[in-house]
Amino acid sequence: MSEEIRAEMVANVWKVVAGVGDTVAEGDTLVILESMKMEIPVLAEAGGTVGELAVNEGDVVQEGDLIAVID
Repeated sequence: MSEEIRAEMVANVWKVVAGVGDTVAEGDTLVILESMKMEIPVLAEAGGTVGELAVNEGDVVQEGDLIAVID
């Protein structure tokens, strides 16, 4: 079963940490968002393999936008 990771707020994608095909554990950082000069890590909610990464560094995400899919 796949787990979709979505943005919780409007923010800029400051850094992409994980890539497609990477194995991640629950709690690993996938990307780091920046909002109001604060860095907000987006964490894997389950362990698995990053099957899709829907953002790139410099992108702007809106609340609810897809960031990644963990397979």
